[in-house]
Formats: sequence, structure tokens, C-alpha cells
Amino acid sequence: TKKTLERALEVVDLDAFEAERAAAAAEGRHLGIGLACYHEAAPGPPNYWDAVNPGSDALMAETARASVEADGSVVVYTSQMPHGQSHETTYAQVAADELGVAVADVRIVWGNTERTPFSLLGTGGSRGGPIGGGAVKYSSREVRGLIDEQAAKMLEASPADIEITDGNIHVAGVPAKGLSFAEVAAAAASEADDPSLPPFDASVSYSGHGDGGWSTATHVCVVEVDLETGRVSIPRYVVVEDCGPVINPAIVDGQVRGGVAQGIGAVLYEHTAYDADANLQTTTYMDYLMPTATEIPDIEVHHIETHSPGENDYRGVGEGGMIGAPAAITNAVEDALAPLGVRVTDQYLPPSRILELAGVIGHD
Repeated sequence: TKKTLERALEVVDLDAFEAERAAAAAEGRHLGIGLACYHEAAPGPPNYWDAVNPGSDALMAETARASVEADGSVVVYTSQMPHGQSHETTYAQVAADELGVAVADVRIVWGNTERTPFSLLGTGGSRGGPIGGGAVKYSSREVRGLIDEQAAKMLEASPADIEITDGNIHVAGVPAKGLSFAEVAAAAASEADDPSLPPFDASVSYSGHGDGGWSTATHVCVVEVDLETGRVSIPRYVVVEDCGPVINPAIVDGQVRGGVAQGIGAVLYEHTAYDADANLQTTTYMDYLMPTATEIPDIEVHHIETHSPGENDYRGVGEGGMIGAPAAITNAVEDALAPLGVRVTDQYLPPSRILELAGVIGHD
């Protein structure tokens, strides 16, 4: 967390902000800055959940299956159920790195319980990258070992000397005499007892990285509060995130931005209201406001990749935006209203509440 805080302060440049704040104040505008740091179990080391709830570690394992069909096609089966986190891209990238093929050559199968491994927990709790990704990596690695053994026989070499480059299986230093995945798979299938099964196939269960599983970040939010309307705008939002090795930067940045957008909604827009008889009044999106792309600012995302010993030190990042954003936004609003002696103790800050806090209107 210290590293992310120090980097965030460098990115934001507090001296430059204070100069901007002074210029805005001279024009009657109210700027504020808020920071929030957090440390998240994402999903924590293997014994974390057992310490929280004894016996729950038995649920942590995730199984993935990797295979190469007789025609050379690569298929990875996962019990993870993507709903916007881009599992298909991330897992294909992990498997492709292990097998030496293009990402486009890997097919990810999910949601088919006749074919995918069973899981008691499935997707959630930062399991997708750290646990699911680890299972994909190690099952793909097992398959890579089987391919190396078969290719070594065909090329009259040692398995340790086999390299795979862009799908070309060859002896190190001799790429011109390589074999395709289809050729090696077909040869293995012809030698198998049951040629209808994938010639290369491996399932691996994985429970997590022993020294990792923790994500940290610092969020910095700059707001401008309009005391005529009570509206809060966000001219700048910065996140410095440390989730260990980043598999796919675009996907990680998208998840961070999505979490921040959710936090903006929680503070400035979204609210469930009930009447005296406990009837929900915000039953449609005409009453329950959510931010759209128009209300969400550009969100700067910076990464620090702290590695723990060993490998597969991926850590969850999806929930992090929502952890840091509400605190950073409310802190920024309080900072903007500090000259008025305002303390913010609420998370929900619609325009009416801002005007109440500033004393522009009376409290209902």
C-alpha cells in the first residue's frame, strides 16, 4: 500500500493541485481532493479462508482441464463462469503462453456442465485470475510436457530440447525441421488405446499461491462542488493498483474502471428509498439513478507489479475499484467543503445533501 500511495502522490502532484485549487477559489469555485488506500484479500493465501471460517479451505480448489485434440486444436475447460470479466481472453492467453501457440488458437469451454470440471464455488471473490488462472496454467503445462515427450520421439531428441514457437514444435535451434500440433497429435492418437479421446489431456486442481493473494491500491479523486446546484463533478480520478503480475492490462484496467464507476454511482447517484410502510419507492430507473458513460470521468490507471516468491502470483482486481472509490470521493467532497466547516459522515451525497451540508438549504 505504501508503494501505491507514493506513486499516486507523484502522479497527482499535490503542489500543482493546490495551485489549481487557489485559482478556482479566486473564481468562487470549490475544489477538493480525496485519497483512499486499501489492502484486500484477493483471494488471500491458501489458509486465509480457513482462518476466517475453519473448514472452508476445502472449497478453495479449482480444477481446469487442458487438451489437444487429434486435429491439433487446443481446448481448455474451466468451471469459471464469466459475466464480463473476460475469462475467455485471459485464460486463452495463459494457456497460449504455456503451449507456445497464438491466443486465437486456444478455445475456452465454460458453462457446459457435461464437459467442464465441477466447482462448489465457481466465479467470485477474486478467484478467476488467481485460482482459475492457476489451474489453467498448470493443466496446460502438463499437456505441454506430454507434447514434448511425443515430439521428442518423432524428432529423435530429448524432451528437454523441444521448443514450441508459434505452434511450430521443433528441436532447439532447428526450427526449419519442426512439426505442427496436428502432426504430433495425430501420431499420438494413432498409438493410443482409444483414438477417440484427446491424445494429450490433463486436469489439474489448484488452491492458490502460498505467498500471494493480496491486492493493494491508492485512489485519488479530485472533485468540484457547485454550491448553486449541489452537483459534484470529477475532473480527475487516479488509481495506482498493485495486483501482482498483470496478465492482460486492458482487461485489468477495464475492471478497475468498472469498480470506480460503481463507486461513483454509490456515492452520487444510486439510492434505494422506502416509505413509512417499507414499500420500495425506487422501483424503476427513472427513480433509481445510475451513472452512465456521460457521468463517468476519464480514469487514469497505473500499475505496480510486486511479485511474491514463486509463480502464478496473479491477484484479484475486480472488486478493488468499489473498495477505494466511495472513500476517495467522500473524502474529496469533504475537502472541497472544508472552508465551510463541513464534515461528511454520509456516503450518499446527492445534490440535495450537498446543499444541506453547505448550509445553502435547510435540513429536511
